[in-house]
Parts: sequence; structure tokens; C-alpha cells
Amino acid sequence: MPPVERVLTDDLLEAIRGYFPRYPNRRAVVLPALHVVLERLGHVPPQAVVEIAQLLELAPAEVQDTLSFYGLFKQDGPCGRVRVWVCRSLSCAACGGEELLDYLCERLGIRPGETTPDGRVSLEFAECLGACDFAPAMLAGRVLHKNLTREKIDEFVASLLAESGKRKAESGV
Repeated sequence: MPPVERVLTDDLLEAIRGYFPRYPNRRAVVLPALHVVLERLGHVPPQAVVEIAQLLELAPAEVQDTLSFYGLFKQDGPCGRVRVWVCRSLSCAACGGEELLDYLCERLGIRPGETTPDGRVSLEFAECLGACDFAPAMLAGRVLHKNLTREKIDEFVASLLAESGKRKAESGV
């Protein structure tokens, strides 16, 4: 069997080791390590789970157990540059959240769990964003969009297009 190519670079390993002094044991570093890998790679490939486990002196199943508990971590491929979570809690659903999710799907041309072909946006649903006072709600990156409407979705999609155009202009493409 050919050797498996390493996923975690020295830089990533060093970033994870930087958490060691901040936690009582290496087991406690699993979640921060997963966040570091997700932030840098856009997902946590299965080989990264093995390498994190080796670094933390754990069984890969222990790392995978933590990873699979949280919906935040994807393993099947990189997320879009912006991850969009539309809340579908009872509060948001009662305020039209499901219909707004359908509208956003239509505008982006993807369904929850998918990423736009240009890699710009990954769309997902959240069971709860903890923003019931502002239902319906959507989290895009680190920005909470409150009291969501079709108009606010249109503004959000327009801002994505404007940002994409700005990046192309800056890169000379």
C-alpha cells in the first residue's frame, strides 16, 4: 500500500501545538485543533483526523467522535469562502424561515449542504442560531442577519456579487 500523503503542514502542526500550554491535557486540544484545520483547509479531511490523533496521542476514533458531534466540521470537501447557516428552529420556522431558505436556495442555485460552483458560498441549515428574538435569522461567516426578509436576502446576494467583482478587479482577472 502506498504511503499516505500528509495533510497537516508544519505550520498547522505548530498552530495546534500552540494550544498545548492553554489546556490541562492534550484531549482538551481536540476541538481547537479541528477549528485550526477547518479555518486553514476549509474542511477536515479524514487523514487530518488521523494526524491530529497522532499529535494529541489519541485514537483517531476519539477525534472523529468530537468532529462528528458538531455540524460545523465538514470532511467531504472544502467549504465555500462564506458559510451561510439559515436557522430552522421553531421561532424562525414560525416567522417564515423555511420559505426564506427556499428563496435563498433559488437565488444561489444550490441546496443546503452544497457549495456554489465558484466556491464562494456553502449553504447549510442550523437547528438553532440562538437568535430567536430576531427570527428568522441567518449566519453568514461571522455576521448574524436578523429579521430576515426576501429583500435582505437580495441585499446579501448582491453584496456577495459585489465582493466577487472587487476580488476579480484586484487580481486583474
